[in-house]
Amino acid sequence: MARRKTRSTLAIDWLSDRAIRAAIGLMRILPFDMRRELAAFLMTRIVSPLGGFRRRIRENLALVRPDLSPADIRRLERAVPRSIGRTLAELYSGPDFVARVAREPLQGAGVAALEEAHRTNRPVLLVTGHIGNYDAIRGGLIARGYRVGGLYRPMDNTFFNAHYVAAISRIGTPLFPRGRKGLTDMVRFLRGGGMVGVVLDQSMGDGALLSFFGQPALTSLSPAQMALRYDALIVPTYGIRRPDGGFDMVIEAPIPHTTAEEMTQALNDSLEAQVRAHMDQWLWTHRRWKMGNRT
Repeated sequence: MARRKTRSTLAIDWLSDRAIRAAIGLMRILPFDMRRELAAFLMTRIVSPLGGFRRRIRENLALVRPDLSPADIRRLERAVPRSIGRTLAELYSGPDFVARVAREPLQGAGVAALEEAHRTNRPVLLVTGHIGNYDAIRGGLIARGYRVGGLYRPMDNTFFNAHYVAAISRIGTPLFPRGRKGLTDMVRFLRGGGMVGVVLDQSMGDGALLSFFGQPALTSLSPAQMALRYDALIVPTYGIRRPDGGFDMVIEAPIPHTTAEEMTQALNDSLEAQVRAHMDQWLWTHRRWKMGNRT
């Protein structure tokens, strides 16, 4: 059961939300590309120092990439918040963002299987991580006429959560919050032949201890379990940002059905390969390795 917040905590949440709304309101006045660059600037110069992002990035890199040089680490301390800022601006720019990803071609070994599933109404779990823009594939597929829902984790700040959900709803619906009712609705949608986007790289207390970058990381088995239960394809997908402002819409080959643990480890391995190739686009600020040397 969630702990009830105190008045002071609620007040801080409300003030934080007002500041975020003001920044988003300013950004939305600007053209799409300028909006993304302003968000990148604000995240790097203001939010990152105040939020302790650089320290968290250094800690995570020290744990899983101790081979990096000090220059590489300093570059990532700046580049990762820029990527976070761009992603936030994109998520709050639904129509502009969808228009951008809709014209990007799908690429990768899993495109044919995904198209076949769409034609035959077979359920699909589209699994991604916090790299590039995790909603690019969902938005791009919806624009192509695919039935794609999204599973999301409600924000701790309920004031922020309300307009965040409204914003990502403009990219596409349906959306399913984590929890009993959201899971029930998602399963019904999936069994009806829908596709559901899932972000896997969050530390889940009820997950299995699997490897990610050679370290134990609690990882949810639920997507793999649902794929096995409902004979759904489970496909690693990524919206990788390019320097020109566009996205590589990557659809990897479906993960073969074996055991939930083996399938989920394959998903972790797929994401790790993408992160190693695009180190500056992953969310190095979150606590992915809670079982590591930190709590």
